[in-house]
Parts: sequence; C-alpha cells; structure tokens
Amino acid sequence: QVQLVESGGGSVQAGGSLRLSCEASGRTFRRYDMGWFRQTPGTEREFVAFTTSGGRTFYAGSVKGRFTISRDNAKNTVYLQMNSLKLEDTAVYYCAADSGIKETGTWYMKIDEYAYWGQGTQVTVSS
Repeated sequence: QVQLVESGGGSVQAGGSLRLSCEASGRTFRRYDMGWFRQTPGTEREFVAFTTSGGRTFYAGSVKGRFTISRDNAKNTVYLQMNSLKLEDTAVYYCAADSGIKETGTWYMKIDEYAYWGQGTQVTVSS
C-alpha cells in the first residue's frame, strides 16, 4: 500500500512558476513509476507527466518544455516544476503511482494504469 500526499499548489499569475511535491509512504518508493495528472470541473482527468522508476520522463504535449517532473528517492518524493504557467493550467493536480507501467505507447497516460492516487492540490493561474 502506498499513500501519496501532494503539496505546493496555490495561486500564481500567468507566466509565473510553482513546484508541486508528492511525498509517498513506504520504503519501496524507488520501485514505483510516478505520474502527474490534472482535472478541471466537468472534464476527465488528463495526463501531465510521467517518470519511470529509473528516471525516464515523458510529458503531455501541452506542457512539454514548460513543466519538469523529477524524483528524489531518498526523500520518497516526486516533483513537478511548472514554469511559464498559463491560464489553461488551472486545475487540481494529482500524483499517482504504480509499478511496471509500460513506457511504450501511451500506457502511462491512462488513469487505469495507476493503483495509488493522492488527494490533489489546487493550482490557479490568473491574468
């Protein structure tokens, strides 16, 4: 069982930056693949970024070049550095975890591939 707790959300003006953190419980964090997703009211949860247990990274096209996912296994934490924020980045951001998620195709973009989810943290970007 893995418990995930996100933090770092808040309000920021367009063009600004935020760094989200997701701390995981347990001693096997390094074995887990980690993802970030986001959701706005009335829409489906969408993929943002993914990092494998080995540190390979993948991004949604809408955030590539602006967001960076990273992990610190010693701290059981995955981060999402968000730069050049846009109004459309406003959402609740969730981190998710599971092991053995395929890097090929689009498996890591699928919500069903992740067994563990955090409670979410709100990010609001204003003009």
